[in-house]
Amino acid sequence: MSSLQARSYAFLSIAAASITIALKFGAYKLTGSVGLLSDAIESCVNLVAALVALVALTYAAKPADAEHTFGHSKAEYFSSGAEGMLILVAAISIGFEAWKRLLHPEQITQVGLGLALSLAATVVNAIVAFILLRAGLRLRSITLRADAHHLFTDVWTSGGVVLGIFLVKATGWLVIDPIIALIVAANIVWAGLRLLRETGSGLLDAALPKEDMDIIKSILDKYEPQGIQFHALRTRKASTRRFVEFHVLVPGAWTVLQGHDLCEAIELAIIQALPGSNVTTHLEPKEDPASWNDHELDRISSEAN
Repeated sequence: MSSLQARSYAFLSIAAASITIALKFGAYKLTGSVGLLSDAIESCVNLVAALVALVALTYAAKPADAEHTFGHSKAEYFSSGAEGMLILVAAISIGFEAWKRLLHPEQITQVGLGLALSLAATVVNAIVAFILLRAGLRLRSITLRADAHHLFTDVWTSGGVVLGIFLVKATGWLVIDPIIALIVAANIVWAGLRLLRETGSGLLDAALPKEDMDIIKSILDKYEPQGIQFHALRTRKASTRRFVEFHVLVPGAWTVLQGHDLCEAIELAIIQALPGSNVTTHLEPKEDPASWNDHELDRISSEAN
């Protein structure tokens, strides 16, 4: 459901990117500023990324099936990975144009109207980025969060470009414009690498963040005074979904019904505290030595050692 809700925000991102492309290319044509050109190129990346995000979110919203029993939520990582790569491509394009202009500086014209268009585009990006970030956090969507962070990067980029143009007009130093564009390109590279790192972490089944782990452990701690023990806690996230599994050790004299009721209560408590979680428990008797063979995260690895 979260991915399905996130699709509506992808349409908002597409609309914002289309508007800002028109405004920024208009500003570039008026002024001839390579800084504004770099800003416009990044907005083109925003549009492509938003379209990729729409496709990914549509696929991620599909329910689990026989071939994908854990659902399709990881499709969002393909979107964030694609956006990271597009950001790097945009940075290379910007750097290439800036270097040419650094070697052959050109005058900047019609600054007033050009900056007005650029600032209008910046306002649009700032508003949409704020909306996407709030939605991404609420829906736990890496696609929306990636889009939001990219747009916030665009906002800072635009601010730097505008500052560069003001400095050019104030000092007459034309090289400031391409230098600002090169700084913009470096900032975009940093944003792209961070996004690719987060995407890789998700695809490699990284554990849940510390705040989620603390919630899970606080729930389990409530049962330990009753003589219940836990081990082999494993967690991972797949975009909007959380996966939690662990072993529950109870007295061997318990009935199956007692153990089942306990596991059901624990699973429900975690799901209520962390909505969207898939919780799997494995019941074991404390007295059986075999129950402690899988105390580590990976029983196969521990036995091999």
